[in-house]
Amino acid sequence: MAAPGESGASGGGGSTEEAFMTFYSEVKQIEKRDSVLTSKNQIERLTRPGSSYFNLNPFEVLQIDPEVTDEEIKKRFRQLSILVHPDKNQDDADRAQKAFEAVDKAYKLLLDQEQKKRALDVIQAGKEYVEHTVKERKKQLKKEGKPTNVEEDDPELFKQAVYKQTMKLFAELEIKRKEREAKEMHERKVEMVAWTAGETSKPIRKERKRRKTGPS
Repeated sequence: MAAPGESGASGGGGSTEEAFMTFYSEVKQIEKRDSVLTSKNQIERLTRPGSSYFNLNPFEVLQIDPEVTDEEIKKRFRQLSILVHPDKNQDDADRAQKAFEAVDKAYKLLLDQEQKKRALDVIQAGKEYVEHTVKERKKQLKKEGKPTNVEEDDPELFKQAVYKQTMKLFAELEIKRKEREAKEMHERKVEMVAWTAGETSKPIRKERKRRKTGPS
């Protein structure tokens, strides 16, 4: 099953939310198994359906907390890159290559302090969104005279909610980036066509001018 937006659609709606929740549930069921540090499990984790969106979060790709040091990031990269390297997994070389590229891309992104900060900002935004949502739900429950307990009071469920929201934010940003690139490419093509048409018409205009003014 593909993640929301993987087919290219950027619209929202109930069906998209329902699809995401089903997808998220399926992933959580295999997440514990896939976290085991074996070549097979890591390749499966990094190439599973929807991986193009899961792998947008470099911290998730490397399975590290955002607070870790640069040295710990390097150590984790070396560990994972060895596990999924195509040379080590020749019986599954194509998927291993994709997994290796995902690990390498995540590592390089986190080496760039500006891009690392952007990733951290997305994660922080996801956390703040969940905190705000929980606060508003509690406020509404209190207003209705009901107990203000919500499932996100459980630290693990709160973490999962942040995980889900963060992934959605990364996916939305990626969709917008692709749309922006497509728009820019279209504009460049239009400009090229206009320029080509202008260059082609120059000899014609020159010939018309020559006929109008007569031979020099």
